[in-house]
Amino acid sequence: MKISVIGTGYVGLVTGTCLAETGNEVLCIDINEEKVKQMQEGIVPIYEPHLDVLFERNIKAQRLKFSTSLEEGIEHGDIIFLALPTPEDEDGSADLSYVLGAAKDIGKLIKEYKVIVDKSTVPVGTADKVTEVISKETNVDFDVVSNPEFLREGFAVDDFLKPERIVIGSSSERATALMQKLYKPFVRSGNPIIVMDEKSAELTKYAANSFLATKITFMNEIANFCEKVGADVDMVRRGMGTDSRIGKRFLFPGIGYGGSCFPKDVKALHKSGKDSDYTFDILNSVISVNNTQKTILIPKIESYYNNDINGKIFAVWGLAFKPETDDIREAPSIYVMEKLLAGGAKLNVFDPEAMPNIKRKFGDTLNYANNMYDATKDVDALIICTEWSIFRTPDFNKLKKNMNSPVIFDGRNLYDIHEMKGEGFYYNSIGRVTVK
Repeated sequence: MKISVIGTGYVGLVTGTCLAETGNEVLCIDINEEKVKQMQEGIVPIYEPHLDVLFERNIKAQRLKFSTSLEEGIEHGDIIFLALPTPEDEDGSADLSYVLGAAKDIGKLIKEYKVIVDKSTVPVGTADKVTEVISKETNVDFDVVSNPEFLREGFAVDDFLKPERIVIGSSSERATALMQKLYKPFVRSGNPIIVMDEKSAELTKYAANSFLATKITFMNEIANFCEKVGADVDMVRRGMGTDSRIGKRFLFPGIGYGGSCFPKDVKALHKSGKDSDYTFDILNSVISVNNTQKTILIPKIESYYNNDINGKIFAVWGLAFKPETDDIREAPSIYVMEKLLAGGAKLNVFDPEAMPNIKRKFGDTLNYANNMYDATKDVDALIICTEWSIFRTPDFNKLKKNMNSPVIFDGRNLYDIHEMKGEGFYYNSIGRVTVK
């Protein structure tokens, strides 16, 4: 099949590359000329595990191509994916200007029947808006489908190639048949393609992300309460997670959720509720608790240093919002570092992938280490913000030699508290007793 993908961010590039992998002819469109040139030369503009292998293979096979010409993209694709940014607006709503702008251009350029697919995460009613915008520009027959993505950064390729489910929102039999044909190779193991109306499909993505954010936030509240009463959140988590009605995933406490999806989607659903005269009381709490949770380590650090961190030097391990990505959008590390810098601290930072993005944001206000151990030289404490695998089994003796004091504030509960007692560290984590 001939596919066009408009937008080459995380979702667009993974979508285009994975669709090419199953034999389709894919043309990806982006207005950034430099980015398009890099991709044409085989350079992947984002870090996503396993994407580079598929990317290179499909470019060589000439199934995956790139262009800055929207007209070329509209002409090429029988199915046209809109994978455009929907950034958070000032009031918390999703900004649809990119999506609706592309829809207007499509209406001007379309010459024959096309299926226009909303792949971006968009509020309920967006398919109707896209249909209305295109219809004002053309009399050519077309259909708009809502096909939300459920891709986890760090696992996006696997999630696309082996989806748990595919949601197709469409009231058109013709469009639905084309979408089912496109996705058939991805569900050979029997995972479902769920067909529903467009509005239900749009809400499904927001509902799923908001529920997961709620689950994470609830566990963070339990962790905070554990510290008050002397319980161990690891034990509580295991006791809860073995209940099949609850499940063990998304029960790991920490310093809050971040990234490009959860924060934006929770706020957008909350705002959509307001627009429809409905209040999501649970989401009110989720947003509030998560904002506090991002800097939950700061009072602990300040208390340890008698409320004076001016001149202290800290190592920060982990800058991306989660492991296996270079994405720093809404990363808790940013909020932690901003608070520490405001208090007069100096920071040595390290992350396996996110350093360039952090440097673009913070510039020379941070000291960027070459590796995780260099970051700990002559520091007063180590602060862990992201649970990269390489941080899980460090050489504690090496750390003690490097550091001025053996002090760790762990926002991701990477280490066993009983083992830390034997390592000789002051160890402060989330929802567990402090090792002194």
